[in-house]
Amino acid sequence: MSNVTIVTIDGPSGSGKGTLARRIADRLGFHLLDSGALYRLTALAAQKKGVALDDPAVADLAGSLNAHFAADGAAFLDDVCVDDVLRTEQTGALASQIAARPDVRAALLARQKAFAQAPGLVADGRDMGTVVFPDAPAKLFLDASAEVRANRRYKQLIEHGLSANLTALIDEIRVRDDRDRDRAVAPLRPAADALVIDSSDIAIEAVEAQMLEYLRARGIC
Repeated sequence: MSNVTIVTIDGPSGSGKGTLARRIADRLGFHLLDSGALYRLTALAAQKKGVALDDPAVADLAGSLNAHFAADGAAFLDDVCVDDVLRTEQTGALASQIAARPDVRAALLARQKAFAQAPGLVADGRDMGTVVFPDAPAKLFLDASAEVRANRRYKQLIEHGLSANLTALIDEIRVRDDRDRDRAVAPLRPAADALVIDSSDIAIEAVEAQMLEYLRARGIC
């Protein structure tokens, strides 16, 4: 891993980090780690097997997770594509619950580190720059207000023909933010040496330009 260049992009749900992580990874020709998907897959595996989220067996499921990602980013659990249910608000809320568990985080740590392969990795998550890859040469933290993030999610749901309540989405995001930021292990926060970007009032193209300028200054692109 010492010869692998790692770029971490952390931030709360709906900040745009997933989209930007994929864009940056494509631009650099790097591998991509969507660490949040691993927690979502673990939550789905627990549901599938009828295991309560507070059961110690969830950590065992995380450690033996039969999951993989296709070249286009599609997620598979037990060889079945679960992309549709994986990206729902309900699954995200479940993932946030189990992500607060130290045993689950420990079980997934080695799996996340294994994504660091040549020529490089863009790691998207909550604690990529603080816990998983603390020595990464480039760390970014993308943020946005709860209202902006909820509105983005609302538009996505409506565009996909799904019903949504904006007020409920704002409340759900705030609850998840509080859980992620207040958890005892690996709380959501920027690394001390991360570039923090608030995307509330900035177009995604402008955020990407800021990220690329930061990476160029570090000789990464």
